[in-house]
Amino acid sequence: MLSGERFSVEYRLSGNEQEAYAKAKDICIEQTVEFPEELLPDNFIREEVVGKIESFRSGRDCHYAVISYAIETAADEITQLLNVIFGNSSIKPGIRVEALQLSGSLLKLFAGPRFGRDGLRNLLDVPKRPLLFTALKPMGLSAEELAQMAYQLALGGIDIIKDDHGLTNQKFAPFDERVSRCAAAVAKANSQTGQQCIFVANVTAPGQQTVERAYQAKAAGAGGLMIAPALTGLSVMQQLADDETLGLPVFSHPAFQGSYALSAGHGISHPVLFGQLARLAGADATIYPNFGGRFSFSRTECEDIAEACAAPLGAVRPIFPSPGGGMTLEKVPELLAVYGREVIFLIGGGLVKHSPDLIHNCRYFREMVEKF
Repeated sequence: MLSGERFSVEYRLSGNEQEAYAKAKDICIEQTVEFPEELLPDNFIREEVVGKIESFRSGRDCHYAVISYAIETAADEITQLLNVIFGNSSIKPGIRVEALQLSGSLLKLFAGPRFGRDGLRNLLDVPKRPLLFTALKPMGLSAEELAQMAYQLALGGIDIIKDDHGLTNQKFAPFDERVSRCAAAVAKANSQTGQQCIFVANVTAPGQQTVERAYQAKAAGAGGLMIAPALTGLSVMQQLADDETLGLPVFSHPAFQGSYALSAGHGISHPVLFGQLARLAGADATIYPNFGGRFSFSRTECEDIAEACAAPLGAVRPIFPSPGGGMTLEKVPELLAVYGREVIFLIGGGLVKHSPDLIHNCRYFREMVEKF
């Protein structure tokens, strides 16, 4: 009755070997039929629909189980795919999604990022060097003040200027006014520098308002969209990326995603959450906290994310890792050695803090990466 094609998820399981194996068996049921195993009929439901343990191994202090699922259980939907991968099991302790191995026909359902690495480079006319990214802040500035900052940042040579993730539709900088002013400011700077800098609007909002703001942002001249998929849902980000009429690059922001990734024994691994899932849902770049900043991500975790951004994933394009969060210009040489050229460096407050001259700071930042 089913195709026989399956996809696999590797889970990290806590407890002793017996407890971990019992968890693996439970996942097979919980993530599919959620029904007493002894009452299952002896037909394709038991044989194909229920998850299967393909391998089980023990590590030094944990255990790993690879469990496969019939592709039909995912119903050709990203929401149901996520539900099969981790749905109810996410509510149980000591279970962590470590890696995904998706089958060919399942991957064909996802267009992934519209631009990806090569497309963003072409859009911005930056063929080789790392891309430069910054955020407009602090919250509380007026739309006019934010636009003036955007103008200076663009004059200084930044490639991508975005709303800070906390800027939505506050009274002191309403969405429509802020986006219109900032997009116009960046366009003015481009006319003077000859660059192709873009302004990226934060369209994270309740329900259908996210899509409405995306269209408003494009009409106002925004060159990209930022969304926090943990707040709106990955399917909404996918909707923006797949929309031919919008046709704008999408930047994924990690707000609220820390609750999935920070525990070593529970949740979703960094490369799956910020790499594989971001790509499947259409992000052209994935923003995440860099090591050595004010967040707790390790260098290894950040390197794993960067690797997942380009690892083979069917026809889904590679995307840019975009480390940020407490970054400073002084750390750029070290980060260049870690990430190489295929990266978008996101520096916000550190760019302003470097000196009182914001335009000079931007040019200094650009000179650093151009020498690499």
